[in-house]
Amino acid sequence: MNRSSFRFWAVVFCFLGCAALAGSQEGVKQPLQLVQTISIPNVGGRLDHMEADARGKRLFLAGLENGTFEVVNLRAGKWTRSIPGFKKPQGVLYVPKLNKLFLASGDDGMVRVFRGDTLQLLDSIELEPGPNRIVYEPNSKLVYVGYGGKDAGKAYGEVGIIDAENDKHIGDIKVTAHPSELLLNKSGTTLFVFISIADQLQVIDTNKRQLVSTWPVSSQRPGGAAFDESTSRLFIGTRTPAEMIVMDSRSGKEVAHFPTVEGQDGVYFDGLRKRVYVSGGRELPNGFVYVYQQKGADQYETIGKISTRAGAGTSFWSPELNRYYVAAPANNKEDAAILVYAPAD
Repeated sequence: MNRSSFRFWAVVFCFLGCAALAGSQEGVKQPLQLVQTISIPNVGGRLDHMEADARGKRLFLAGLENGTFEVVNLRAGKWTRSIPGFKKPQGVLYVPKLNKLFLASGDDGMVRVFRGDTLQLLDSIELEPGPNRIVYEPNSKLVYVGYGGKDAGKAYGEVGIIDAENDKHIGDIKVTAHPSELLLNKSGTTLFVFISIADQLQVIDTNKRQLVSTWPVSSQRPGGAAFDESTSRLFIGTRTPAEMIVMDSRSGKEVAHFPTVEGQDGVYFDGLRKRVYVSGGRELPNGFVYVYQQKGADQYETIGKISTRAGAGTSFWSPELNRYYVAAPANNKEDAAILVYAPAD
């Protein structure tokens, strides 16, 4: 069987399996309940990462193929504006204490800084092609952003370090290839860098700005990930096969594997309910969110498979707002939308 035939039958079987799964879930109370659908007009193509301004009740969304970041008023339940001018917009970070919004776009190698309340452009920080995932460490007031690798024509990737108060690029840490996900521990001393193309997790000591460990991920293309520091467990979404892997964050040992949604593009941990949310469906006829209940550090149970919308890959969990957001791209019948879910206890 050639590659094209394989892909065709993979999509067919995925569609049939998802349809059967949806039917089996009818009438069953799910751990996430759809409470609102917010239309995002005039935005086509793939949607990417999201970030919430919990106090201001706003959601920021990357319109990757639209060249924009979209702003949603969550209090009013409506789209309010676009921020244009980006080439492959992806990473988004809101820092309320600095009143700043950091927006990363891959193809122009830029991280642009906007004033948080007015969305006025303050600074532009030029890196190299590939800026994507972006995280903030509040103790040092540093922003970490993954970039480089193949996107920049290099055999390695980088984690850029930005002084968030002064909007200055102050250093880099070399990693194997372009980072697909960044996670920080609460103290800000350890940065977990996921490398999708190499099936690796690399661990950085942020005080020394040095790589201290490289651990293999057994399944291919690790993408989204989340961290439960109370149990020292990392939750890793992979695409080939589609799995949710539980890893010990101290040793790199994989302690559990669970089937998950195809085309996964978002992994989050709900610390209050001890649940893991994995969203996916990118470029597929059906989207789903899989929900896992943590019963112990190495004990988990799949408790929900919630149907979303075709192509809906990315998601965002806001513990402050107690809401789970799924980004659904436009199709022939519907505008792009944010699907808003409330967790059911």
